[in-house]
Amino acid sequence: MTIRNIIGFIATAIIFVIAILVGRALWVHYMDEPWTRDGRVRAEVVNIAPDVSGAVVELPVKDNQFVHKGDLLMQIDPSHYQIAVEQAEAAVAARKAELTMKLDDARRRADMDSLVVSQENRENASHTANSAQAQYQQAIAALDAAKLNLERTRVISPVDGYITNLQVFKGDYAIAGQAKLAVVDSHSFWVYGYFEETKLPHVKVGNKAEIKLMSGGTLEGHVESISRGIYDRDNPQSRELLADVNPTFNWVRLAQRVPVRIHIDKVPDGMVLAAGTTCTVVVKPGA
Repeated sequence: MTIRNIIGFIATAIIFVIAILVGRALWVHYMDEPWTRDGRVRAEVVNIAPDVSGAVVELPVKDNQFVHKGDLLMQIDPSHYQIAVEQAEAAVAARKAELTMKLDDARRRADMDSLVVSQENRENASHTANSAQAQYQQAIAALDAAKLNLERTRVISPVDGYITNLQVFKGDYAIAGQAKLAVVDSHSFWVYGYFEETKLPHVKVGNKAEIKLMSGGTLEGHVESISRGIYDRDNPQSRELLADVNPTFNWVRLAQRVPVRIHIDKVPDGMVLAAGTTCTVVVKPGA
């Protein structure tokens, strides 16, 4: 065997060994190490619904605008609610005058001699005064409710965040309890990484995580929690409330993906986060 053949044999053997090592490293990386490309940026979305009904007379916000907690989002027409407050104030005044009259009447009857006013009349006057007192308190409660409704015509933001998918316009009619716009809470962003169940043993709460956005940015975070359940679509119930299990003849068993919540430790200045965008999540078990 010539030196050339020996060198060629050794080079081939080295390349073969390197290929095996690289193949094993890739296999371990893709099959065992806790990482996933199936990650989603999530955030808390607050649906804003007015507490009272009426026409929208003022809309000082625009789509995708950042708003602070307490900022005015929309103004419901307050005319009817202002009138309701005035009516409630008049009712309170009337009930107060009636209460004063009933109290004075009960006091006069209590001071009269028993030969002039019977015990029954005294008790009736006292009960009438108590009833007037209750009606007065009821009128005050109605006034408080009217004032609250008037105050609720101003729909304000409950959080710091971004107006998203604005579909309400000035002049629209808002119905109490029906959401008119949404605010994405700017302080609530997190990441859901959907890890294969075969990789879950390597994921622990508190592990450091690297989040690589498809936009090119990188975030640092840590594992906050691991989901304890996912929906079993192969086990629905029949009409008799029995398990309806379909027979399967698959040669390959696909690993289920379990959501792992990743807390974002810090967002770099200038980076734009949007709920629903995709990312790659790499968990570092030793960190």
